[in-house]
Amino acid sequence: MTINHLLAVVPVADFEAAHRWYERLLGRRADNAPMAGLLVEWRMTDNGWLQLTHDETRAGTGLLNFAVDDLPAHPAELHGRGLEPGEIVQANKGVQLSTIVDPEGNTITFIGHFREVY
Repeated sequence: MTINHLLAVVPVADFEAAHRWYERLLGRRADNAPMAGLLVEWRMTDNGWLQLTHDETRAGTGLLNFAVDDLPAHPAELHGRGLEPGEIVQANKGVQLSTIVDPEGNTITFIGHFREVY
């Protein structure tokens, strides 16, 4: 089996409010809106997508991790957009983490010094 794309799905109850919040988080509008009012998508990498979906049953249970190239600069950028990410903390093997929780309760963690092999 060949997998061509990876789609991370974040469930929310208040779709319109969450849509606006994720636009602020990502600093841009969604790339696709295949299901108006129910699903929007951002292309994050060549083959990786973030989908925001209306799902009241699962809302607030999502976990999303983003490996970023310059974690120390990232919180300042988010503060500039009116968001409040957590402090950068040191994890194992030089990895750094900063977490933010969306208005629905989904947790987004930004990872600095991510490596594919540990």
